[in-house]
Amino acid sequence: MFYYKISKYPKDLLLHCRFNHILLKKDRINFILALLFCFSSCNLKNKESISTYTVSNTDFENSILIEGIVEPIRFITLMCPGNVDGIVTFLIDNGTYVNEGDVVCIIEDNNQQNNYDNLQIALENATAELSKVNADLKMQYALLEAQVKNNEVDTEIAHLDSLQLTFATPTQRRIKELELERAYIEKAKFEQKLNALDIINQSEIRKLEINIQQLSNRLESAEKILEGLTIRAPKRGLAIVSDSRMTGTKLKVGDNVWNNMPVVMIPEVSEMKVKMAVNETDFKYISENDSVAYSFDAMPGNRAHGRIIKKLPVGQPYKRDSKVKFFEVEASIDSVLQLPEPGFTANSRVITTYVNDTIVIPQIAIYEVDSMKVVYVRNNKKYEIRQIATGPSSMKEAIVTTGLKKGEVISLIKPPASFIRGKKLLSDSIR
Repeated sequence: MFYYKISKYPKDLLLHCRFNHILLKKDRINFILALLFCFSSCNLKNKESISTYTVSNTDFENSILIEGIVEPIRFITLMCPGNVDGIVTFLIDNGTYVNEGDVVCIIEDNNQQNNYDNLQIALENATAELSKVNADLKMQYALLEAQVKNNEVDTEIAHLDSLQLTFATPTQRRIKELELERAYIEKAKFEQKLNALDIINQSEIRKLEINIQQLSNRLESAEKILEGLTIRAPKRGLAIVSDSRMTGTKLKVGDNVWNNMPVVMIPEVSEMKVKMAVNETDFKYISENDSVAYSFDAMPGNRAHGRIIKKLPVGQPYKRDSKVKFFEVEASIDSVLQLPEPGFTANSRVITTYVNDTIVIPQIAIYEVDSMKVVYVRNNKKYEIRQIATGPSSMKEAIVTTGLKKGEVISLIKPPASFIRGKKLLSDSIR
C-alpha cells in the first residue's frame, strides 16, 4: 500500500492520480505472473510425485502362508494286550526319550491275575490226578498180572495132574478135566482183562494228558498277558502318550484301558510330514501336489521342501458351536537340510501358482475403465491409457498376457487428467 500526500494544487493532484494508476496496473501484472508460476510449479510437482514401475520379466508366484506342526508319517503303537480290562498303575511322561527295553506303562488287571492263579492251580491238580491215575492203573495191572501168573501155575498143576488120569476113576478124571478147562477159561479171561486194562490205561492217561496240555497252553497265554501288562519300548525314540477313549485327553495313572487300546506311540523319525489346519477360504485354493516351502522357528537357517499329499474334505469347527471351520491338510517333507523333530512348528508357504519368466506388474497399477483393465503407460512427458489382458494373479501382483512390453514404464497411481494423452485398446480378436 502506497500513501501519498495530496497537494492543495489541482495540477499536483492530477499527477498524483496518474502515478497511482500506473502502480496499481503493475501490481496486477505481477500478481498474474505469480499465479502462473504457482500453477506451473504445482504441475511440475504433480509430475514429479507420480510413482512409476518399469515393466520387466520375472517369475510369478502366488502362495499362502500357513502354520503347521511336524509329525512322523509312521508310528510304533504300543497297545493294551488283548482280553484285558485294567487300570494304568504307571505311565511314562509324555515326550520322554526312551531306550529299547525301558518300561513305558504298567497295567493292573485283577481278572487276568485271578485267571492265571486259577489255571496254575488247575494244572497242578491235573498233574497230580495224572500221577494218581498212573499209580492206580499200575497197581491194577500188577494185581491182574499176579492173577494171570497164579492161573498159569494152576494150569500147569492141572496139566501135571492130568498125567495121573490114566489110573483115576472116571469121576476123578472128569473132575480133573473140568478143573483144567476152568483154568483155560480163567486164563483167557485174565488175558482179556489185561488187554482191556491196557486200553483203559491208554485212554484215561491220554485224556488227562490232553487236559494238562490245554491247561498248560492256557496258562502260557495267561502268563504272556500278564507279562504284556508291563509294556516296554521296542526301540529308542520319543514316547508320546495316547489319548484316552473315555476322556479324549492324554492317558494318566488311574485311567481305565482295555482290549488293544493304544497306550504309547513311538514315532519313526526317518520320515516326517507337516499337518496344517487351513481356513475355508485358503482351503479352496490349495490342491494336491502343490509345492510347499518350509522354515522352522526352532531351527533358524534350516529349509525344507515338499508337496501337498492329503486334503480332508470335512472341516472341523474352530471351537464348539463356532461357524468358522478349519480343514486338515497334510504335506510331505521331501528334501531338508536337517530333519526336524516331531512337534516343531513349520512355517509353510504353499505355492498355488508359479509361472517362470513372464511380465508381472503390481495390482495397484491396474484400473477398471469402462469394464476394461487398463494401465497408464508413460509416453514422453504424458501418459497413455493402455488396455491389457491379465492371467493368474495374487493379492499383490498380476501376470499381463497382452498389452505391455518389457521396458515400458507405467504409473502406480492414476495421473491427473492434464497428463493423460491418448488411448490404446486391444484388438477385438484378443479381447
